[in-house]
Amino acid sequence: MDKFLLQQQVLERLADDLLQVEQAVRVAHETATHEENIAENKYDTLGLEASYLAAGQARRAEAIRQAMASWRQFRARPYDAGKGIQLGALVCLVDADDKQQQLFLGPDGGSMTLLSGTQLIQVVSGEAPLGRAMLGKCEGDEVTIQVGSVRQVFEVVRVW
Repeated sequence: MDKFLLQQQVLERLADDLLQVEQAVRVAHETATHEENIAENKYDTLGLEASYLAAGQARRAEAIRQAMASWRQFRARPYDAGKGIQLGALVCLVDADDKQQQLFLGPDGGSMTLLSGTQLIQVVSGEAPLGRAMLGKCEGDEVTIQVGSVRQVFEVVRVW
């Protein structure tokens, strides 16, 4: 799997997300400022609600821009067993049910799934609980995270 191509997929997905969010900002702003949505009484809140939505969408757009900047500056290095798993690592984990998952540990903007050939790869931020738990681990090590009352245990099968 080519880490550079995965990084490009992340940037493309973030760019698509940014376009959608910017369109949502425009629509919410137009709704908030449209003359038909001027409040006629204290219970007429459509314009106010649209302005809150526009502000939230604008914050989301800025977060996506920051994630894009992080991914543009990011340079994935080859795996170094002496340092263990670091940002940029591709990791194969297996759980107690022998279910494997492929992960790409990145700087930001996780929670997206990429496709490399026929292989699904989950992008995980180094700040996510699973990302933090993997840092410094090596092949054969155990990775444990607590999700609510459930303790999940994985084995690192392969890192590249």
